[in-house]
Amino acid sequence: MKIIDTHIHFSGNEHFQQIAEAAGQINSPEFLAKEFSRHNIVKAIAMGTRSSQPGEPGLPQLPDLAGIPGTEGSHHPECIAYCCGVDSFALGCGSVKKSLNDFERHLSSSQCAGIKIYPGYQKFFVNDRIHYPFYELVQHYRKAVVIHTGDTAGGRGLLKYAHPLTVDEVAVEFPEINFVMAHYGNPWIVDATAVAAKNTNVYIELSGLAQGSFEADWFVEHYHGYIEHLKTWITYLSDHEKFLFGSDWPLVGYDSYIELIKRIVPESCWNQVFYANAERIFFA
Repeated sequence: MKIIDTHIHFSGNEHFQQIAEAAGQINSPEFLAKEFSRHNIVKAIAMGTRSSQPGEPGLPQLPDLAGIPGTEGSHHPECIAYCCGVDSFALGCGSVKKSLNDFERHLSSSQCAGIKIYPGYQKFFVNDRIHYPFYELVQHYRKAVVIHTGDTAGGRGLLKYAHPLTVDEVAVEFPEINFVMAHYGNPWIVDATAVAAKNTNVYIELSGLAQGSFEADWFVEHYHGYIEHLKTWITYLSDHEKFLFGSDWPLVGYDSYIELIKRIVPESCWNQVFYANAERIFFA
């Protein structure tokens, strides 16, 4: 079975080195290439986050583990597309126009899959008007918008900004854009399901539902109620074309996470969730 991982991190930031070790992973291009080969992962999408190199505020946040895509000397793999991370706080400081020019340079590239918004980590709702020029740019280039939804890592995030119900308004205002809710809005699974059910242009991505080092059998038994809750609302939506596999690598290893998602999603829908939906939404 071919797999597209719609949510990885490919960053040299020290934070990802540490969390990779905690999950029994090695945060390197070479290690990831071997994992892709072992699991038949044919494509992935790296989320732009804070770079390991200091940069000008408001510029696109980009993966840099093998060099920044599109720059001289970069060895960024062709099989890894990317989403430009949006620094909403910097935009609030007045750098929108310059940022748009830099984002457009990336969005015009076939390797750029769209943009990533980080509500919760930043004190901006996804429907804040400061984001609208970026949505218009995404719409022009027929790309996607990935949105962090649900819980945040660490205690400094503010959860109200990351609630999946906030996606409803932008989905209605920009019906031609595909919006992807990362992490299924967890723990607001029911609300995320409602938003995806209502809006034909909203999809659910299944990364970050577990992290660290674990065996799938243990996780399913230990968190039985959680797993059944996920299965219940996936079944309720009754549309497996709405769901995308994502891992959040290197926060978790592929052996355990692929098996975990297989326990949640019916086998008859594996090809859709692990491959075909992502191909249609991000790469068509």
